[in-house]
Amino acid sequence: MTNTHVDRQVRHKKAMQRKKAHIDERIAAATIDKGLIVVLTGNGKGKSSSAFGMLARSVGHGLRCGVVQFIKGQWECGEHLLFKDHPLVEFHVMNTGFTWETQDRDKDIAAARATWAHAKDLLKNPDVQVVVLDELTYMLTYGYLDAEEVLSALRNRPLHQHVIITGRNANAALIEMADTVSEVVDTKHAFNNGIKVQKGIDY
Repeated sequence: MTNTHVDRQVRHKKAMQRKKAHIDERIAAATIDKGLIVVLTGNGKGKSSSAFGMLARSVGHGLRCGVVQFIKGQWECGEHLLFKDHPLVEFHVMNTGFTWETQDRDKDIAAARATWAHAKDLLKNPDVQVVVLDELTYMLTYGYLDAEEVLSALRNRPLHQHVIITGRNANAALIEMADTVSEVVDTKHAFNNGIKVQKGIDY
C-alpha cells in the first residue's frame, strides 16, 4: 500500500472513532422511556407507507396494534389486505372515499365521528401498544373532529402507547405535542406526469 493510502486509512479510522464516541455519548444520554407521538406530514408521497412500515416492525416484535384510516379511497389498499385479519392488529377504515368523491360534508362529518369513536377506544386501551391514525390531520383541517377532543385523547392515552399520525398540513398544536415530526417533501411525483397510480406502490 502507498503512504497516501495508509494515511487515508488512518484519518478514516480516527474520524470514525470520534463519530462513534459522539454517537455512544448520545445513546447513553437517552434515558427516557415513554410512548411516542410520531407525526408524518408534508405534501410528498410516503407518509402512510412509513406509518405502515412502523406497524410491520411493531407486529414483528409481537406488539398489539390498532389502525384507524380516515378519508381513504374505496379501492382495496395493500396494507388493509395484509393486516386486516392479523391477530395482533385491530383495523378500522372510514371507507367513505375522499372528500371530493363524497361531496357531502354532513355525511363526511358523521363518518369521521363514527370512525373517531374507534380511535378513542384504542387510545384508552393500555393493552394496545401502537396506534396508527392514518390521515387524521385532514379531520382537524376540515373541522370534522373537535381538535381539543383529539388532542386531549392523545394527551391522556396510556403512558407507553405509541401513536403514529399521518396526513398533510398537521396543525401547530399537534406538531407541538409530537415527539417526532417528519415532513415529506414533494420533489417529484409520477402522477404529475400523467402516470396512473400503481398497485403496490400507491395503494
